[in-house]
Amino acid sequence: MLAVTALVAAVTGRWPMAVVSVAVVGLSLLPRFAAARFGIALPIGFVIWTTVFLFASLFMGEVFDFYEKVWWWDLALHGSSAVGFGLIGFIFIFMLFEGDRYAAPPISMSFFAFCFALSIGAVWEILEYGMDSLFGLNMQKSGLDDTMGDLMVDFAGAVVGAGTGFLYLKGRETGALSGLIGEFVRLNRRLYARAQERRRRRK
Repeated sequence: MLAVTALVAAVTGRWPMAVVSVAVVGLSLLPRFAAARFGIALPIGFVIWTTVFLFASLFMGEVFDFYEKVWWWDLALHGSSAVGFGLIGFIFIFMLFEGDRYAAPPISMSFFAFCFALSIGAVWEILEYGMDSLFGLNMQKSGLDDTMGDLMVDFAGAVVGAGTGFLYLKGRETGALSGLIGEFVRLNRRLYARAQERRRRRK
């Protein structure tokens, strides 16, 4: 759909739409190329989530101006991105310990995941401020209120993402989010050798 949109936009001379469409296609493929480069298998759910997020933020948000037309659009994207980064932060700290939750207690790994997700959100707000100040853009919309609202939503999303990791380590795999963690671990068994070894011993 994005490829067709880019082609139609180029033919009709709507270059901003064409550029954004091509950019979304490229960015949606980037995780797959990066994963292949580092020998990591990605769950299909993660690939779908990434593509939908990029489509909603760059294409729907910027091209069709959903950030202005739908009041909750920006908040929803901030919240979902914070959840995603919370999961990603947890997955990678879990990877560093080879899936050994005894080497790093669940609460410690979840706290790291929370901090990681919230840090990404804070860096994004700094970027928005910098772009507005340097290039006269309006990424912050209503200024301080927009920034603080985004950070509060980032906080909530980070809690959800990190909390999902905590529950996963406690053996409570419930819902799609913890399912993504479990699927990632299963697809990348060599990166979680200790966790897999303990599971085999229990069986």
